[in-house]
Amino acid sequence: MSNIVGVQNGSSHSFFNMSKTRIVILGAGPAGVGAAWQLVKRGKAEVTVLEQRDDVGGNAGSFELSGMQVDYGSHRLHPACEPRILEDLRDLMGDDLLSQPRHGRIRLQGRWIHFPLKPQDLALRLPLSFSTGVAIDALSKFVRGKVDKNGHETFTSVLENGLGPTICRDFYFPYAVKIWGLPPEQLSATQAHRRVSAGSLGKMVRKILSIVPGFKTPGSGRFYYPREGFGQISRAIANEARELGADIRTGSTVKKLELGNVCRVTYENGGQTYTVEADHVWSTLPITVLARITSPDVPRSVVDAGSQISYRAMVLIYLVVEQPQWTEFDAHYFPEADIKLTRLSEPKNYSSGNGPDEKTILCGELPCMVSDEIWNATDEDLGELCRESLERCGIPVTAPISKVVTKRLAFAYPIYKEGYEEFFNIQDEWASGLDRVLTFGRQGLFAHDNTHHALAMAYGAVDCLDDAGNFSMDKWTEYRSEFAKHVVED
Repeated sequence: MSNIVGVQNGSSHSFFNMSKTRIVILGAGPAGVGAAWQLVKRGKAEVTVLEQRDDVGGNAGSFELSGMQVDYGSHRLHPACEPRILEDLRDLMGDDLLSQPRHGRIRLQGRWIHFPLKPQDLALRLPLSFSTGVAIDALSKFVRGKVDKNGHETFTSVLENGLGPTICRDFYFPYAVKIWGLPPEQLSATQAHRRVSAGSLGKMVRKILSIVPGFKTPGSGRFYYPREGFGQISRAIANEARELGADIRTGSTVKKLELGNVCRVTYENGGQTYTVEADHVWSTLPITVLARITSPDVPRSVVDAGSQISYRAMVLIYLVVEQPQWTEFDAHYFPEADIKLTRLSEPKNYSSGNGPDEKTILCGELPCMVSDEIWNATDEDLGELCRESLERCGIPVTAPISKVVTKRLAFAYPIYKEGYEEFFNIQDEWASGLDRVLTFGRQGLFAHDNTHHALAMAYGAVDCLDDAGNFSMDKWTEYRSEFAKHVVED
């Protein structure tokens, strides 16, 4: 059996030592590079990673702009990270993994409130009508039911029963429309359970108290962030994996996955087509994409189900501002419906001022759908939209803006539309039934997850592979049950 087949122009290069289990990983986001690292670190497999972009990290990556590393949106490594993973990252990155205080703010009814919410905000900063409404909701909570009048949970019923109408009406519901593009009543209850970490007044109070001396919990009010941008995490992992023998090939677009006695992955790189054989294929691609590239033909029911599953896209707007710092805050959140941005971050404030002394960069996040008006807008128009939004909020950019750059993410958030579970389960059952193929990671499991969750999936997958190359689906099923409990950390 050859290592490489079907190479154009007669070129070839070896990927695998044939004496070891051969695994091809599709995608080099945190889940993909994390799995590659652990596989070679534990000596379990020879690994090749195929990544479409020119760098690793996926949506959790970084790129250079005007002498500064900036991220694809706002990213943090949360203290909730599994201890063994956090210990590995600390060993790998050393002093470059900074521990930073949370210092953001939310605009609520025209006022800026610290985020995460602080106890003094409850007494001094919240609008009176909002505070009064929350108090009334709290007093009436004990007579509200756990589900809606039809006995069926929805995004709306879960949050209204947990947080009360005031918080939902003035914060979560308008924010939901902006992020997912649907009215809250059209969203699944799963969206509330997995996306809103403080899903009840009690949880919200506990989160607030967690930063108060005497009640403070370890890691509360802080996060980890790499000195050279969030993508440094994936780059450090990838570099270590390469040192240990992993072959990580960027600029490689996967075109086809053929199943048979061996798995065959066809991809394009540098204008040539290659096919690599493997004992296992681990995919972090969106599960809908995996169904489109797999051969033999995928059942029609699976293809049809994929058309019923959708992702929210995102346009990221970067303003290069000619001043050392714009504000002291790391991120600004905009739940109000009349402001199109959902969040704006200042990467320099995440990394303790690392970057050029004379300039800073702002990153505005604008959810959309692929090919809609926002997706197709010019950089100039998007930059003006961002600038106008900030001016309307009373925080104008007064220094010169020397450059506007945009990035577009087609798969930013999975949309948990009411009833989506039926269609996802069809695709998930199909993928789970494929011989020697594993789908995992944020995109592969259609999950609203943080980076530490994606890394947990990577570690879990490697745990399920024994030294002889046998993958335990029973053990993976147990991990999947744990992954289903993941709740996004904001």
